Amino acid sequence: MSEASPAATRPAGVLAAMCLTQAAILLDVTIVNVALPDIQRDLGLSSGSLVWVVSAYTLALAALVPASGTLGDRYGRKRVMLLGLTVFVTASALCALSGNDIALVAARALQGVGGAMMAALTLSILTSAFPPHRRAAAIGLWTATAGIGFGLGPVIGGFLLSVSGWSSIFWVSVPLGATAFLLTMIFVGESRDPQARPLDVVGAVLVGSGLLFITFGLTQSGNAGWDSPSVGGSLAGGAALLGLFVLWERRVRIPLLPRALWHDVMFVGSNLAFVLLYLAFTGMFLFISLYFQDVRGWSALATGLSWLTMNAPFLLISLLISKLIRRFGAHRLVLTGVLIAAAGMASFAVLTADGSVVPAFVGYLLVGVGFGAATPALSAEAMSRVPADSAGVGSAALNSGRQIGSSVGLALLGAVAATVAGIPPGGSYLAAGTGPFIAGMRAAMIVASAVLLLAGVVLVLADRAVRRRAATAATLSQALKREHDDDHQAAGVPPAAP
Repeated sequence: MSEASPAATRPAGVLAAMCLTQAAILLDVTIVNVALPDIQRDLGLSSGSLVWVVSAYTLALAALVPASGTLGDRYGRKRVMLLGLTVFVTASALCALSGNDIALVAARALQGVGGAMMAALTLSILTSAFPPHRRAAAIGLWTATAGIGFGLGPVIGGFLLSVSGWSSIFWVSVPLGATAFLLTMIFVGESRDPQARPLDVVGAVLVGSGLLFITFGLTQSGNAGWDSPSVGGSLAGGAALLGLFVLWERRVRIPLLPRALWHDVMFVGSNLAFVLLYLAFTGMFLFISLYFQDVRGWSALATGLSWLTMNAPFLLISLLISKLIRRFGAHRLVLTGVLIAAAGMASFAVLTADGSVVPAFVGYLLVGVGFGAATPALSAEAMSRVPADSAGVGSAALNSGRQIGSSVGLALLGAVAATVAGIPPGGSYLAAGTGPFIAGMRAAMIVASAVLLLAGVVLVLADRAVRRRAATAATLSQALKREHDDDHQAAGVPPAAP
């Protein structure tokens, strides 16, 4: 059973702290995306190295979120959250002070370490602070506020880039993180699971290393080519490590994720869907940012402002998500949102170098509506399967799926685009020319649309499996009752009243 201090009974303050924390995490993703062309030009990065500016952050998140959730459950969610905010603010300053690509990527990875502690626990702290009947509304507002951070990132980044250098986009995270730290100190009460499971260190190392090798292999394909031994070896090594992780988790006494959650078809399906959703979502920002700034000649500010077409409907739908779930059900909302978002991704695939940009704004609108419906509803549906005492590890698994999709997806879609564009090893999108870049972007967006449709298929199959199990259990229960009544009738005992 989860223990919480009296401060946790102030849910409004808890909600404010967690919303700002989540907004800071997502602001840091989109504010960097709009600055990628400037970073590439200033530091002379190849297409593969450019991907690492984003992937170093999301990969650290993906690898460390599960462990952070367990540490929060065991040693205190507030304590781990405050540590994460401290690391995040420090690393943001180091990013701003970086003078070359190696320093920047290293600082981004450290930023991801802090972000992992934050991302793992925002949802679990909310779950602990709000009763079940108010939880969906809190999650909806949390998602909406995160959407504000997500939406303001490109605008703030574009404005800062118009008056200063790219380092300014990292300085903005410092006051945000510091404010979130103070709100957490004041309003969030300490909560933990007194019987928390110990950290599965071996499992955490295996899954983190496996994801690192796979992301490195996909990203390195842009620098060394697909026939490079380093690419093939990294991908094979990553797959082997993830296979060992699965075997280890099946045999270890206390696994990284409780076995009950591993065996919950809907929870596993929801996590896989999150991987696929963010695989498509994160890659989109890289290519759309490069398209508007490098192909169409838009400023960073104009590019950021254009993203409001997507972020406004995302925010609106997120604010209404509690009412929408009650009316239509979480599962139906997720499937509808996935289909709408897939259509939006397909719209980006018809963009040309000098034609109308209307398809881009259609894509923005559809993706905003689709993800605004799908992501909070999927979060609520998945967390409804998790006991309160395991909220930390449950939300950590969900956030980990999101970050795995972001890190691996960006590398995968980048590799697809680089291959179709014919970018030579070590080359960049800028050097490839407009025509090859457009061809690569189209291929990446088509793959992203297909991935979103696959997420819908996964959720349909998971729902059917859950319904079959429920039907089987009900049939078995009825059969046992009939057999029980027959036995009593044979013995001359009246059957029990229904």
